Amino acid sequence: MAVNVGVILSGCGVYDGAEIHESVLTLLHLTRAGANIRMYAPNKPQMHVINHLNGDVMPETRNVLVEAARIARGKVEDVNKAKVADLDALIFPGGFGAAKNLSDFAVKGAGATVDPDVRAIIEAMHAAKKPIGFICIAPASVGAIALRGKGVKLTIGTDADTNAAITKTGNVPENTQVDQITVDDAHNVVSTAAYMCAKDIADADAGISALVKEVLRRAAPQA
Repeated sequence: MAVNVGVILSGCGVYDGAEIHESVLTLLHLTRAGANIRMYAPNKPQMHVINHLNGDVMPETRNVLVEAARIARGKVEDVNKAKVADLDALIFPGGFGAAKNLSDFAVKGAGATVDPDVRAIIEAMHAAKKPIGFICIAPASVGAIALRGKGVKLTIGTDADTNAAITKTGNVPENTQVDQITVDDAHNVVSTAAYMCAKDIADADAGISALVKEVLRRAAPQA
């Protein structure tokens, strides 16, 4: 029986949306494993638009859901439609969109809040004890904020400032290398550093493939 996995995207593009390499690698490994994938994103304006050639803020607005559809090839739903009954697991790729569009971590750090619809599905999955995977900056910008005060073990690699922010949320940072994952058995949460540490796409793939494998193992029906 195939596992149903929700993937939450935050737009399209590392500097203002979902990190494309991380998103595609996640989808690739899920597909190869035979998982049923449902993609979601908030239906709202993104924080700002970044010119990915030079890093400048551009004078325009874009919608997070519309941009996420670029990665999803159009098959993406408003995150307010994500229901715990439909899903066996949930995964969040990284990218600055996870800290700008899924939450305001990029501006407020440990004092951030998560988009209400995103927070609702995280809380529902956590309450149902279903596995959740966080990649790159998402463990800090989404996971640590939505699960504030629960003492969840999370990794973003080794960045001291981001680790300090995780600690301030009442969660527990764990230093890891790019090919490693952090697993919190008590909370059924898996995380990996990806481009917080990776030097290229192959480097990022090491941890992402391990995370997807572990999330699917935890989501599979037990004999």
